Formats: sequence, C-alpha cells, structure tokens
Amino acid sequence: MMSLPDTGKMAPAFKLLNQDGEAVALKDFKGKKHVVLYFYPKALTPGCTVQACGIRDNLAEFESLDTVVLGVSPDPVKKLQSFIDKKELNFPLLSDEDHAVADKYGSWGLKKFMGREYMGLIRQTFIIDKQGKLVHIMSKVRTKTHHDDVLNWIRENLNA
Repeated sequence: MMSLPDTGKMAPAFKLLNQDGEAVALKDFKGKKHVVLYFYPKALTPGCTVQACGIRDNLAEFESLDTVVLGVSPDPVKKLQSFIDKKELNFPLLSDEDHAVADKYGSWGLKKFMGREYMGLIRQTFIIDKQGKLVHIMSKVRTKTHHDDVLNWIRENLNA
C-alpha cells in the first residue's frame, strides 16, 4: 500500500491529459479554484458511473464554491471521451495510464475482489485548496453520496 500525501502540505504536482488530449496541471488552478481530485478505477463501470453522474448533476454547486472537479483513472484518453459522451459528463477526466499520479497520491495499491488480489486503483478523493495545499483526504468513498460528502466538506471547511 502506497502512503498517502500529508494534509496541510502542498499537494503533489501533476500534469495529465484530459479527454481531449490537452494537458491539465494542478498549477493551472493555483490562486483561482479549489480542486477536488478524485481517483476512480474504470470508466463506464457501474460504481464509477454513479459517482461521475452525481458530480455532473451537482456541478453548478461545485462551481458556486469556486471548485473544479477532476476525475482521474488509468483509462486511455479515448475511453475517457467515450465516458463523457455516453454519460454527458460536464467536467474533465484525466488519463493516468501509467498510474504515476495515483502512486504519488497513494491511490494505487493492492485490491481484493472475489478472493483475488491484484494491483489497481483505489477509489479516493483529495481536496486541494486554492493555494495548492492538500486539505482533506476521503479514503472511504461511497459512490452514491460522493458529491454530497465532498460538497458538505467544502461548505463547512473552505467556504465557512
């Protein structure tokens, strides 16, 4: 299991390609927006779809809190575009095919599924403030309520 980055310190820098093949870097948002960086295992799977659609349906509220949401998975860019098209997603998805960013965030590790162990992406969410500081880590993510859990945390802690 990779270790998680420390809250209260600067979030690990990253630069990944989005669904359009454009580079998106954490520093792009510094001084402008809070960043919700969420790692999800695989585009177009049931849990990941529920989670993404919850964000899609509440994006206006994230925006009203000066917050950008970035979904990160090991899927290739093309698959991300397909996810966006099929589910009408309205926020960027980033491709981390070599899971280098997931490694930095402690979101790549040993998983168990139906008695099988394998290395994979661990569903986690990181909240980064406008200064680029990691302020909160959600290691237990419930896909159905993820958007509410994140919005509530931001309302109570960053926009209080």
